[in-house]
Amino acid sequence: MTQESNQLKSIAKHLATLSKQVERLSKQVDKGLAAKKTAPKSKAVKAKPKPASKSTTKKAAPAPKAKSAREDKGATVLKSVFDVIKKSKKGISIAQLKEKTDLNPRQLSNALYKLTKKGSIKSMSRGTYTKA
Repeated sequence: MTQESNQLKSIAKHLATLSKQVERLSKQVDKGLAAKKTAPKSKAVKAKPKPASKSTTKKAAPAPKAKSAREDKGATVLKSVFDVIKKSKKGISIAQLKEKTDLNPRQLSNALYKLTKKGSIKSMSRGTYTKA
């Protein structure tokens, strides 16, 4: 009984210490945000426009917007899983997919779910997938 009460007291002390640390960090963040808001904004110097010259060269097409890393990664995971499934003639098991794609089970499960919902793949039997 006394051992349990000692443990509870110890936990209470640790929680109090953590609470103080969180408050201290919160105050530091608030100070940083306040300092950032009150800091004077630097004025951007605009470049003088160049006079238009008549040239016959075409301007390059604007570069396509880069996708965020998250979008690229999601598309890559889905694409890699779909490509492996597409290459298999008789369907492929989850174990084979895991081996060929080097994805963790959660990523593989999510990719299979999304591809099934999109209609790109279908489940032949439990744990075996093929191209729709």
